[in-house]
Amino acid sequence: MALILNIETSSTNCSVSLSKDEEILVLKEDNNAGYSHAEKLHLFIMEAIEISGISKNNLDAIAISKGPGSFTGLRIGVSTAKGICFALDKPLISISTLEALAHQIKTNKGLIIPMLDARRMEVYSAIFDWEYNPNREIQAQVLDETSFKSELENGKVYFIGNGVEKTKTIISHYNAVFTEGKLPSASTMGKLANMKYKKSDFENVAYFEPYYLKDFVALKTKKN
Repeated sequence: MALILNIETSSTNCSVSLSKDEEILVLKEDNNAGYSHAEKLHLFIMEAIEISGISKNNLDAIAISKGPGSFTGLRIGVSTAKGICFALDKPLISISTLEALAHQIKTNKGLIIPMLDARRMEVYSAIFDWEYNPNREIQAQVLDETSFKSELENGKVYFIGNGVEKTKTIISHYNAVFTEGKLPSASTMGKLANMKYKKSDFENVAYFEPYYLKDFVALKTKKN
């Protein structure tokens, strides 16, 4: 039975869980604190391990939400996960942020579109069927009135993530179901991490990098 520490920092939700096989044993998260991962992530990890009563040395793997999402959040999460892997000599598992987000929707029909805000009218999105099989790869897309038109004309489409708020302002369709207020969470990583663990689908700890989707551009401070 695989005991896995799951870490999610791709959005404002700092989230940590411990899972055994597919069951979540402990969940620690705060989705209302803004980008406070640097202050809270290590605390949540220690608290989750303490609450479980399991020694950190008994962990079988560390799973990290790989992105896309916040550049800073992803860097903090990945560097923390890699540090634990090196310290404990444990394998690293990467989980698609949008795939894990899609698993927060439970339905028996239609499509699921997880989406994360990428500023202005742009979102990071992917499309899955109701059994979570990928229907379209992850994209950075600018939303307009025609976005997801063909999907909506063919049946129910469930939108989830912090990109929903602006999506519902420009897309109006009777097949659109909007789930607001949901962010990526370590609560849905256990099942996906366990599947990869069984297949020994591990990352190279030394060379693994987050999936940013777009290049990070540092803005220079304007001089007077």
